[in-house]
Amino acid sequence: MSFDFNRHPDRRDVPGEKWGRFSGRDILPLWVADMDFTAPPAVLEALHARIDHGVFGYTEAWPSLIEAVTDGIERDHGWRVEPDWLVWLPGVVTGFNLACRAVGEAGDGVFTATPVYPPFLFAPGNSDRRLITSPLELEGGRWQWSREATAAAMDPRTRLFMLCNPHNPVGRVFDRDELTWIAALAEERDLVICSDEIHCGLVLDEDRPHIPIAALDERVARRTITLMAPSKTWNIAALYSSFAIIPDAELRRRYRHVMRGIVPQVNVLGLVATEAAYRDGGPWRAALLDHLRANRARVLEAVAAMPGLSTTAPEATYLAWIDCREAGLDDPAGFFEAGGVGLSDGRGFGLPGFVRLNFGCARDTLDGALSRMAHALSTRPAS
Repeated sequence: MSFDFNRHPDRRDVPGEKWGRFSGRDILPLWVADMDFTAPPAVLEALHARIDHGVFGYTEAWPSLIEAVTDGIERDHGWRVEPDWLVWLPGVVTGFNLACRAVGEAGDGVFTATPVYPPFLFAPGNSDRRLITSPLELEGGRWQWSREATAAAMDPRTRLFMLCNPHNPVGRVFDRDELTWIAALAEERDLVICSDEIHCGLVLDEDRPHIPIAALDERVARRTITLMAPSKTWNIAALYSSFAIIPDAELRRRYRHVMRGIVPQVNVLGLVATEAAYRDGGPWRAALLDHLRANRARVLEAVAAMPGLSTTAPEATYLAWIDCREAGLDDPAGFFEAGGVGLSDGRGFGLPGFVRLNFGCARDTLDGALSRMAHALSTRPAS
């Protein structure tokens, strides 16, 4: 099957966060993590069939949906998930906010490494927990854990380790050695791990497979809440369907307890799309990854030629994390926005001086944005 990732669905006049942010302005939006591609044909066909049925009563996850998800995780990541481990959610952000509520008590610490997806930084405070951070370090062209700094940052009341893997925004796929170290630290400190693995279907480097941390062994699984969703991989974010995988019965009970009365059931169309994506979305995903690899190469080549900018090759995701500090830009996101490109500001991720670029778009959109960035840099007044 062939899929055209270079066609242009017009998003300018359809309500939506990505393009709506710059409505009426000549700015190419490469910021929020949503791709410009139409959903896979298999997903669209399943949605049309469900809509044609015409009844939208209350619906819980059904056997063929659960089978598609568990089979898909085993097929793609080598991890056999039991059906009763699944807790259905309307979003991964909901999922890690619930983890903060379910683990420990008010005043306890929640650790994460920066830079990181901004809602990680707000979630602890939403549940009267304390945010504890330690920075990732750029060494040898790859973002790495500072193991001593990570361990030192935690205090005796740290209860939760919030992991993002594959990592947003730096694009790392953490390897077995790194995950084993995190698991050992969690056991030593008696921490629960909440692992956001929403980008697990978007690994670009075939020699760096995604390993769910809970798949390491049963001891790690018993202290882990794993969050996954079809939303990033198959570009169906606004259908709001995701799930937590919680093997430990007591941890799962606590998690469900804090959901009561505040977390709604997942939208039925989101569940329909989830089944279709995991069961029949493989060919589309394979073609998407080829397109993203080609776009990644274009980004790396273009950024390398821009004075004062540098980046690393993301091993997964469709996001490039670009260091602008050598360019001497006080506000790099604002600078490039003035030049006609909308990027995510690194300050929101906990690291000023960087921008995040979304290359999940048509080739000519990407090339146009990269050309505008280069032009903005080359024509700025001398300092």
